[in-house]
Amino acid sequence: MIDKDKIEALASTALADSDRFVIDLKVSAGNTITITIDGDTGVTIDDCIILSKAIEGSLDRDAEDFELRVTSFGADSPLKLLRQYPKNIGRQLQVTLPDDEIIQGVLRAVSDDAIVVEPLPMKKKKAPSEPVTIPFADIQQAKVILSFK
Repeated sequence: MIDKDKIEALASTALADSDRFVIDLKVSAGNTITITIDGDTGVTIDDCIILSKAIEGSLDRDAEDFELRVTSFGADSPLKLLRQYPKNIGRQLQVTLPDDEIIQGVLRAVSDDAIVVEPLPMKKKKAPSEPVTIPFADIQQAKVILSFK
């Protein structure tokens, strides 16, 4: 089986001079490598191709056969890293806390260990009118609410 740490090192090296970063990396028992990347300014198909070629060129297919998939972070996927939050300032988020409480609101600020969300009124509950500071450690899940207006 292909070494996951080796793939992580190859990806880090390939992305080092860019604002792109690895969100998720999986290596299955059948040597299917799946890498999901994001960037501080977004990700293009060319970014995925460049990373794919860099990793594929560093592995030996004669030694071990593999399948490589490099994808961009999906718009409907939950945010995983604090680094993903700044580019979403001004957008609406749905944040789930450990007690399953959900806060929907506009992301107003991001610090090293927390986010600030200005809650939106919810149908059956009155949302707090003041911005809420949510420690990053308390976020069970956060997703950008897509708007098609």
